[in-house]
Amino acid sequence: MDQSQRRLTLQTQLQTLAPNVYFQPPASVKMQYPAIVYHHDDEDTQFADNKPYRTNVRYMITIIDPDPDSSIRDKVSALPMCTFNRFYTADNLNHYVYNLYF
Repeated sequence: MDQSQRRLTLQTQLQTLAPNVYFQPPASVKMQYPAIVYHHDDEDTQFADNKPYRTNVRYMITIIDPDPDSSIRDKVSALPMCTFNRFYTADNLNHYVYNLYF
């Protein structure tokens, strides 16, 4: 499966967890909340014989929700290879940031 297919699979999976999911939304997009916003964040490449053997893509997933007890957090944190990164508030919205290798 190529990288674009993997990202679309992730998009589909995230859409089962939250009503609004956005991949790298431009500033012109008016988002609806609660939402998940995600983007390509990093890659972990393993090498064999000095050549790239396998690459795991990391996505930064941000849950944005006016509810400080958002149930979406539990769903995202249960995903395989997902770790909590940080929490912050902005514009009276709660932001929960996770890193996910997918």
